[in-house]
Amino acid sequence: MYPEEFVIPMKEELTDIGFSELLTPEDVEAQLAKKGTTLVMINSVCGCAAGTARPGLIMAMANTAKKPDHLATSFAGFDIEAVQALRQHLLPYPPSSPSIALFKDGKLIHFIERHQMVGMPAQAIASNLVSVFEEYCN
Repeated sequence: MYPEEFVIPMKEELTDIGFSELLTPEDVEAQLAKKGTTLVMINSVCGCAAGTARPGLIMAMANTAKKPDHLATSFAGFDIEAVQALRQHLLPYPPSSPSIALFKDGKLIHFIERHQMVGMPAQAIASNLVSVFEEYCN
């Protein structure tokens, strides 16, 4: 488990713009039971991907009119039980952190794995997300 002093600033990058934290398996189930679109980021300390994933996600949220109905996040290596529960909803994809998932009415409709973000600039991640929001969100 990562030290809280490492994790809190990275969590706040998302909670400060309106993401709800999924801290328990019950939080995950309640969030995914909601109607509409739900964007979930499995946050991470991974410098090779999370360092651009969070900024890319923030950029996408600031640069599109169409947005998911609900925003949520859980932190790999810190919110352990919640991330395990969330990963059950991401099957058949293997565990990946960071990663970004879009659900519609509880069903996974788009997933960006860590390996798809490694080495990518934040702008490319933002562009991918904006296209997905345009297609699936109101």
